[in-house]
Amino acid sequence: MVITGNDPTCVATLKSVMDAKFGIKDLGSLKFFLGLEIARSKKGVSLNQRKFALDILKETSMMGCKPAKSPMEQHLKLSKDSGELLLDSSKYRRLIGKLMYLTLSRPDITYVVNRLSQFLAKPRVPHMQAATRILQYVKGTPGQGIFFPSDSDFQLRAYCDADLVGCLDTRKSLTGYCVFLGDALISWRSKKQSVVSRSLAEAEYRFMASTTYEVTWILFLLRDK
Repeated sequence: MVITGNDPTCVATLKSVMDAKFGIKDLGSLKFFLGLEIARSKKGVSLNQRKFALDILKETSMMGCKPAKSPMEQHLKLSKDSGELLLDSSKYRRLIGKLMYLTLSRPDITYVVNRLSQFLAKPRVPHMQAATRILQYVKGTPGQGIFFPSDSDFQLRAYCDADLVGCLDTRKSLTGYCVFLGDALISWRSKKQSVVSRSLAEAEYRFMASTTYEVTWILFLLRDK
């Protein structure tokens, strides 16, 4: 359990009540939680999953692989019918499941993991090759994560983009956005649009709308007292 708040007295009272009811043990400042590694300094808070990433590499026997500079080959288009079916699809499903959890602190692999997660029913050889490319990228950047600077301002900024007809199977476009609070990345997403867009302009309006929904929700959350 993680207890946090901006009122030390309230936090101490809550811990006392929890200890009286359940006999909890206070482990001090948060450093490791469910695979997430947290480091603090005067400059801010760093969040990564280095140990979890290395465990994935060990489990897949990829510790000795050659690192890749990017998580996905440029202009790579994947389809549910491209290539031969994998003989053992369970390995692919386990790997994608672990990579999905790794995206908690790795927005740089969110797009490609989102694409590969759509082939879990009948994964094929090209899909596994693309997943292996992610492991090669992770091998070169195991400690990559996100950083929340302590001297950042509270200006909210959002960036978004769309890939027209990004899914060859459904002809739907792909949406991606990221939201910053000052210099801190606080929200990101990569998702297939719910309907087929007939033009790039239509796809752009749709992803701008979804980004606006996210920004509106974050503003509401920040104003809540």
